Amino acid sequence: MQQEVFLMKETVNIGLIGFGTIGSGVVATLNQNLPLLENKVNKKVNLKRIVDLDITTDRGVEVQPGVLSTSVDDILEDEEIDIVIELVGGYQPALSFILKAMENGKHVVTANKALLAKHWDEIITSAQENNVRVSFEASVGGGIPLLAPVNDGLAANNIETIYGIINGTANYILTKMAAEGLDFDTVLKEAQEMGYAEADPTFDIEGHDTAQKLIILSILGFGVYVEQEKFHVEGITRITPDDIQFARDELGSVVKLLAIAKIEDSELEIRVHPTLVPETHLLASVNDVFNAVYLEGDVVGPVLMYGAGAGMMPTASAVVADCLDIMQDMEKPVAYGPRETRVEKVKDISDVQSKYYLRITALDQPGVLHSISGVLSDLDISIESVSQKKAAEGEAVPIFMVTHQALEKNVQEAIKLIDQMEFVKADTNLIRLLE
Repeated sequence: MQQEVFLMKETVNIGLIGFGTIGSGVVATLNQNLPLLENKVNKKVNLKRIVDLDITTDRGVEVQPGVLSTSVDDILEDEEIDIVIELVGGYQPALSFILKAMENGKHVVTANKALLAKHWDEIITSAQENNVRVSFEASVGGGIPLLAPVNDGLAANNIETIYGIINGTANYILTKMAAEGLDFDTVLKEAQEMGYAEADPTFDIEGHDTAQKLIILSILGFGVYVEQEKFHVEGITRITPDDIQFARDELGSVVKLLAIAKIEDSELEIRVHPTLVPETHLLASVNDVFNAVYLEGDVVGPVLMYGAGAGMMPTASAVVADCLDIMQDMEKPVAYGPRETRVEKVKDISDVQSKYYLRITALDQPGVLHSISGVLSDLDISIESVSQKKAAEGEAVPIFMVTHQALEKNVQEAIKLIDQMEFVKADTNLIRLLE
């Protein structure tokens, strides 16, 4: 009797495009927990087709005979397939696959943050026009339930602030540098050997991955799309053990690559850069490859969401959860329409006010501090503290300065003038403080 009831359940067919690491995790999740998943949605869940250019390499997961194909049309043109999972990454042909799937009446699940960050309007418009859903929980924060809570669970709030540690590679490097006093290049090489960093790590260590995820968070949190080219993005390659030690010993802070988006007086600040985070802040204890997003709503107050931000199984968990969410209400309108925005202007980084940490490498000789202080004073930059390492006369040493609140454009102009001074022997490093 139980078997007859089960066979009467509606079947939802899934097509998976991309059988790489995450795709393999999706298959493993379905194989492992299929009864649990079917019970949650009261439907029969069938992975009908997997498409990849390589269907011969063993991925270590069981696939039913006849499921694998090298032709994407076996998914896009199959009228029985209800949900398409796109995991090929990049811009093309991923965009074409997603748009074609939606034109053919199929719901879409993707983890492709780069594609969403660049083609958001086109993808959401297509979903609305074709009355299908597009879900992308796995695109930000990996396995952390993040986007749905921001979009739905916090719908009663005006989001005021979003701070995110949302790149595991950068966070691992900074954590390791702090724990062992190692320099950036040494830790990066180790991260590559352990598989935490790509052979070409530019995308992660220069902040581009974080920026793309911040674009998506800002759309959901503030209802405004800001192209990456229109906000400040800075990586972690200039961070040194000296910076980390000074932050810890003198400021009680840790260095984190932070995604920042916050609204004040209808102006949105959006930026990505290394930031000195006080040890008392919840984000300061987010270490290694873990991710976290801290946000504040006008009703709920502060909220922290933390977990594994990447990896085969955490990301697959979010992908499969998106599929289940769609299955529970196949007729629900597109999940991520724009929230009404309060943003009237996106603030340029030059107009941002912050406290700043400066590391100036200069010769240890009389008059140096006087000259530097004079430049800062002329640009209305007040010094909160100064510290200098001891050295033999005539040697270049780091001078550590912390300013009071100052205007970004004034600080950048000061650095430009200071670095032109004859006694300055290396480019000055700047890190903004989180207060």
